[in-house]
Amino acid sequence: MAEAARRLLAEGRDVISLSEGELDFDTPLHIQQAAIAGIQQGHTRYTNVGGTPQLKAAIVRKFRQDNGLHYDSTQVMAATGAKQLLFNAMLATIDAGDEAIMVAPYWVSYSEMVRIAGGEPVVLTTGSANGFKLTPKMLSGAITPRTRWLVLNSPCNPSGALYTADELRALADVLRGHPRVLVISDDIYEEIVFDGVFQSFAQASPDMIDRTLTVNGVSKAFAMTGWRLGYAGGPAWLIKALELLQSQSTSNPSAVSQVAATAALEGPRDFLDTWRSRLRGRRDLAVELLAAASPMLRVDTPPAAFYLCADCAGAIRMRTPEGRTIDSDADLAHYLLHSAGVACVPGSAFGLASYLRFAYAVSEDRLQTACERIVTACGRLVQA
Repeated sequence: MAEAARRLLAEGRDVISLSEGELDFDTPLHIQQAAIAGIQQGHTRYTNVGGTPQLKAAIVRKFRQDNGLHYDSTQVMAATGAKQLLFNAMLATIDAGDEAIMVAPYWVSYSEMVRIAGGEPVVLTTGSANGFKLTPKMLSGAITPRTRWLVLNSPCNPSGALYTADELRALADVLRGHPRVLVISDDIYEEIVFDGVFQSFAQASPDMIDRTLTVNGVSKAFAMTGWRLGYAGGPAWLIKALELLQSQSTSNPSAVSQVAATAALEGPRDFLDTWRSRLRGRRDLAVELLAAASPMLRVDTPPAAFYLCADCAGAIRMRTPEGRTIDSDADLAHYLLHSAGVACVPGSAFGLASYLRFAYAVSEDRLQTACERIVTACGRLVQA
């Protein structure tokens, strides 16, 4: 959808993209300046595969100070984005037929990474009634002798779901009876929380730290998507395996990005209060405006991340002004793109049909225009 939006923009169409998961804020100045200084100081060559000693030390401190997770340098590493760490984790641990449990809606790449590694994704579908969160009963019923991973993403892309410490501990209670199962705690949206308190999985259940790969990065918290720098902490045997894989693919992440990431993790974060305030305002604005699209769209207020997961079941089987029937969330997404000039992502891409994901990480005026266009376009749908 993002590529389709860019094509229409290239053709001169006025398209507002609510499809991409990146903030519209600039990378903070002190991080930019650190990267420039790093280039001038010659930090442009190969580094250790898993990151420079300076970056690893910053990662160790970050986990200890922010999350109460105690690692040493053999238990942390950096990579070309959190995505590479997730991919390498699957490749390093999954044998043919192994299963990885994930919670729908889930980030689009989880299931495909498992399949590429030769495994089988086991999708547990949640709903808005329980905040799109996995329950202990669901988890217990899904674990088999072939289960290798549970993938948890809190705050979640696309739902914005945020697990409490008690909810994480209840899931850990189930997992203690299944020692073969490892846990990925994808914490990439850690800093984008409006309502509630963030807890990492191993932070809530410290005895699970040796079975948990805690994945994070600088892309969301510091508006550094293009810098491609993720990091992780986990048991030394797993980190060693991930570094081995990385040494035969990309080798070290960008040396300049490592300098910038070190500055990000060790520098001030006062800007985050301003960013969160603006994002909260955008969230509330979008929820208020899109309420006028009911019953075609139903939107709850998520506690975290910067997405709205909109139930579009009310628009299915409706007809566009051109006479085409909306048979799926993908049809509705294409209709909004071509009729209203607004790009979004169908929920089926996240394992949750009859939903749309709107990323509200655009300026307030553009967001208001986009929502008004969506409401108008939905209002033009008629009964088939």
